[in-house]
Amino acid sequence: MSLPEIVSRAEWRAAREELLVEEKALTRARDALNAERRRLPMVEVGTEYVFEGGDGKAGLLDLFEGRRQLIVYHFMFAPEWDAGCRSCSAFLDQIGHTAHLKARGTTFAAVSRAPYTRILPFKARMGWTVPWYSALPGPFGNDFGRDFDVTREHDGELVDRPGLSCFLRDGDRVFHTYSTYERGLDGLGSTTSLLDLTALGRQEAWEAPAGRASSYGAPAGSEAIRYHDEYDY
Repeated sequence: MSLPEIVSRAEWRAAREELLVEEKALTRARDALNAERRRLPMVEVGTEYVFEGGDGKAGLLDLFEGRRQLIVYHFMFAPEWDAGCRSCSAFLDQIGHTAHLKARGTTFAAVSRAPYTRILPFKARMGWTVPWYSALPGPFGNDFGRDFDVTREHDGELVDRPGLSCFLRDGDRVFHTYSTYERGLDGLGSTTSLLDLTALGRQEAWEAPAGRASSYGAPAGSEAIRYHDEYDY
């Protein structure tokens, strides 16, 4: 195994400060990229998708649970599988308490092609509490996976890839704002990393473009952050 070079504390400090310059540049570049992402146009979703969840049938609008934004994780779980994809499971393990997303009007949910009767026991086994829906072709069927480019046909069979899609609601109208796949999921999982993919972002006053800060509207790390059991949403 190749290990880091051993140096004095003073040498380490100098090297660390040199790297810090690059880290700060990356942070500024990431903030600029996130602003460009928020400036992307959006497209209205006109298809009446039908999913199956814990309360039975649900449309895409229902997945918002009344909030302004929706983040969907496209979880690889084929109809014939007894358990979900291992890498997708590792991703979902990273999703902590979603109260901080909900406080910013954003719902997180998973969608798979597996029937809900297979999803439910696996979800219980993993101990997850995030909403999870079936988009299985059939009685509850739809082309949600195909339309958002996670389900493709290969050698006559449907195959999936991991992905994440963001949606914005304006009244009863739903708009698709962003999607990313595979390596684009690297580094995601925290509340801020997920909000940075959405059209409204973190909804804080310092973000560009202007005009998207919500009533939350406070700098990151301010007293507006609550314990997850203290939010009123």
